[in-house]
Amino acid sequence: MNIFTHIRNNIVDALDALEKAEKIPSGLNTARVVAEPPRDAAHGDAATNAAMVLAGQAGMKPREFAEILAAELQSLPIVDSVEIAGPGFVNMRLSKVFWDGCLQEILRQGDDFGRSDMGKGQKKNVEFVSANPTGPMHIGHSRGAVFGDALASLLEKAGYDVTREYYINDAGAQVDVLARSVYLRYQEALGRDIGKIPEGLYPGDYLIPVGRALAERDGGKWLDKPESEWLKEFRTFAIDKMMDLIRDDLAALGIKFDVFSSERALVEAGKVDEVIEFLRGKGLIYEGVLEPPKGKIVEDYEPHPQTLFKATLFGDDVDRALKKSNGFQTYFASDMAYHLDKYRRGFSDMIDVWGADHAGYVKRMTAAIKALTDGKGKLDVKLCQMVNLMCDGEPMKMSKRAGRFVTLRDMVDAVGKDVMRFIMLTRKNDAHLDFDVEKVKEQSKDNPVFYVNYAYARARSVRRRAEEMFKGVDLSPSALANADFSLLTDEAEIALIRRLAEFPRQIEIAAAAHEPHRIAYYLNDAAAAFHGLWNKGRDNTELRFWNPEIPNCLWRVWLWSTRRRRSCVRGWAFSALFPRRRCDSWKYGTTFSGRKRISFPLFARSAWNSVKRSPRF
Repeated sequence: MNIFTHIRNNIVDALDALEKAEKIPSGLNTARVVAEPPRDAAHGDAATNAAMVLAGQAGMKPREFAEILAAELQSLPIVDSVEIAGPGFVNMRLSKVFWDGCLQEILRQGDDFGRSDMGKGQKKNVEFVSANPTGPMHIGHSRGAVFGDALASLLEKAGYDVTREYYINDAGAQVDVLARSVYLRYQEALGRDIGKIPEGLYPGDYLIPVGRALAERDGGKWLDKPESEWLKEFRTFAIDKMMDLIRDDLAALGIKFDVFSSERALVEAGKVDEVIEFLRGKGLIYEGVLEPPKGKIVEDYEPHPQTLFKATLFGDDVDRALKKSNGFQTYFASDMAYHLDKYRRGFSDMIDVWGADHAGYVKRMTAAIKALTDGKGKLDVKLCQMVNLMCDGEPMKMSKRAGRFVTLRDMVDAVGKDVMRFIMLTRKNDAHLDFDVEKVKEQSKDNPVFYVNYAYARARSVRRRAEEMFKGVDLSPSALANADFSLLTDEAEIALIRRLAEFPRQIEIAAAAHEPHRIAYYLNDAAAAFHGLWNKGRDNTELRFWNPEIPNCLWRVWLWSTRRRRSCVRGWAFSALFPRRRCDSWKYGTTFSGRKRISFPLFARSAWNSVKRSPRF
């Protein structure tokens, strides 16, 4: 649970107690009372505005109200100390009892820690990637792909019912270009010299296998046939092959979609005509001529009568064309049909992840959703800026049309999917991102991937040594939840616990803002707290995970001592979550006799202190 929700509940209970004791008036509205981290960590662990928002209702000065509340809060077991700041803010430092309870809850919940019921099962549709099926995905697509998938996972963690959707743009002129490009490769596969790829076609080698596959299936059936006979067949075949390629690329990045929707299927099913008539029935369609705004270029503009949507009634800058004067439907009309289809499938809350080059499209789609759903539907468009691909500080040029581009699969193979995913979340989605292939491989704290992963590796290695050392001992999180936490008193230990306990709140904040990069930032902060504890052990031997001062024979006595076994094992096992130094380093310990030296792993602070307290020692 969000610890600040828990603290707020305690504050409300304290207010109820004050009301019953007639120290404050009854019937105060606590809806605006909040508990949150203070802006300056030096002011404590939590702060509340209760006195500021309730003093007026109570007919008291805020500071006077704060003093009464502070006295009541001081009596709570979760509160260590209370201070009043400024005109009446109440700052609290939380007790070790509270942090021990947080740690216990973290261990008990395991992978479910941070899961929230904030969403209450509300349905959300996240549409992302939706790249044209004209070739493999390149590095530019990866940012939207990672962002959309991470956002979907974040919303699921926060309690929403999420559907991941890919919209296949398979009805535009670009797929006809794809079909013509494949036809050229089909001829090549049958032995014809195609020469230089004509301007306007896709020259990439990725189409060679597609042409060969068609040649193997159909032989020379389509040679020398007019385009009208083979275009549809080649278009369908090419789109299917490209979508198979895209699915494989996405799978390599750890991404799977729940739904694939086809623009062409919407058009052929008459959904675009249907949405135009739907709007016409609402009086939102007219025939007219648009003039471009001064200083701007309007997409699909032509000085001829067109079928126009009254977008300005819903917040857009100009009305928008749905049909051109030649009768052809616009892309906007198809997009309206697609979003109406999503709404009718039960998704009143829609999130679209687009490239930054679609920024000018946001207003019209927002207006469209308002019109199509009578204001009941909600659309949040998240724009992802371009990725600047670098190699050791030098930019790498890409051109899909020229056949020179770095594919997503190339990058996954080069650095790994987890590195790709993490790097894409180290900047907010609307900020430019430099992806340096060499920099992300550096083993330094300047590389966020390495910094976070090194913390994980340190923890896992200590855990592995614990399992080797205490064979048969239950080291599961549920068992560790019963550990003796009393020895965890150092500020670096409490700081790490405090950071870990923030995770549920970070999940809720990031989910509410639709900003998964916040979790990447949080992980970096958590890793910093972990490394801070680890490094502190270099100067303070009592904070080292492996303590070189424990003789070999003593730990055996300690481990198997009937009187101390249970409490000591639990204390040591819990300490495995907080390694003090590199766990792959082994040192020599001395036997009790001091004559023979053997190699053995060194011990945790909690274990050593338990041994020292034992009468047998």
